[in-house]
Amino acid sequence: MKAAIVVEAGKAPIYGDFRDPVPAPGKSLIRVTASAISHVTKSRASGVHYSSDGALPFIPGIDGTGIGENGQRVYFLLPEKPYGAMAEFCIVDDRHQFAIPESLNEVSAAAMAIPGMSSWAALVERANLRRGETVLINGATGASGRLAVQIAKHLGAEKVIATGRQTHSFDDLRRLGADVTIPLIQDRDALEKAFKDEFQQGVDIVLDYLWGMSAETLVIAAAKAGPEGVPIRYVQIGSMSGTNINLPSAALRSSALQLMGSGIGSIPFPRLLRAIRGVLEAAPSAGFTIATQPVPLADVTKAWAAGDADSRIVLLPAVATVVPTGTLNPPG
Repeated sequence: MKAAIVVEAGKAPIYGDFRDPVPAPGKSLIRVTASAISHVTKSRASGVHYSSDGALPFIPGIDGTGIGENGQRVYFLLPEKPYGAMAEFCIVDDRHQFAIPESLNEVSAAAMAIPGMSSWAALVERANLRRGETVLINGATGASGRLAVQIAKHLGAEKVIATGRQTHSFDDLRRLGADVTIPLIQDRDALEKAFKDEFQQGVDIVLDYLWGMSAETLVIAAAKAGPEGVPIRYVQIGSMSGTNINLPSAALRSSALQLMGSGIGSIPFPRLLRAIRGVLEAAPSAGFTIATQPVPLADVTKAWAAGDADSRIVLLPAVATVVPTGTLNPPG
């Protein structure tokens, strides 16, 4: 079958032939229709993600949409190694897939699942969002952050504060539900003041997609301006601005700040899958939107290097004409 293949850690996948997958008891064959290039997929492919095992060669792609053995349209997560989602076919544990809503197309579902899960799981599983609370999203101008604004509102946030460097996107963020926008391009003192102003008014939850300098400033502002004894649940999700910060010990002693992370390992897998299901099932009625760039799987090497801050690149395998095992009806 045709697939994107990682042959060297740190290098973009190449398009080529890979051995056919073979189903096993409890694991079924999926004909892939779409798979998005996500930050976690790139990180795992490079070998730097904490969940990578370093085995080569392999097919990247931790999730996607496809057609199951019964002809049903499904979303699937974590195909059986070495068969990732960026191929014509993959093998998936039956417990790692579910039907997608009829009104949701495969490209949108594949693009939305992982970035949507990042905020849904953080808000529901880690921060325990309660209706009427205020959520600050640090790094809201990317695809994940834009979805986080929509999801926070859908789940009951009364006020959403969005930060970002791409100030040209702020009008879109307000249209999606952000009540306040804070540019990260200002100097550190001005940024700390802007954060303190919001914490003085009350911030219940922070979703942080960036880490780095803005996270340091957020922690200090929360410690200085947050109401005494009132918990602020700070959920670390991504590290687009840096992998480390300087954390003053006094910031923790002098505040009720609660630091936690959200991702693979901090939340049991079945609940991560439940979060994705929540996103995809809510998407049609809630009107969740995500910009997508559909690209043929054959162009994976070029697409891998492209930036997707405002949209999600989704790889589309060519229609397979031969089914590897004979257990899945070919299209048409």
